[in-house]
Amino acid sequence: MAPTQLHILAIGRNAEIMTVMQRLLNAPDNWTGVTATTDEAAKAAFEKEAFDIVLLCAGISPEEEATLTAYFKQHSPAIIVKRHYGGGSGLLKNEILYALENR
Repeated sequence: MAPTQLHILAIGRNAEIMTVMQRLLNAPDNWTGVTATTDEAAKAAFEKEAFDIVLLCAGISPEEEATLTAYFKQHSPAIIVKRHYGGGSGLLKNEILYALENR
């Protein structure tokens, strides 16, 4: 069951892609999306707001994925951390809803 207001943090290294992600994540009325291009910015956002899901986007290496996942899970064990490979807004929405249903 999805929360009433869904809070999503997306981290990726490409600023242009993250600008698009920011728009897509904030399009649904009950979604709030925050994007970051550095680990430091992502961690700072995470400390200020409770997120339901973290998306690891373009440019995140497998090593960075492991480090970030460990960090977020240590501070919020119930959080969903998921690799996002791109695609259109419909794919993104379905990917997020599927992750929430199968947590």
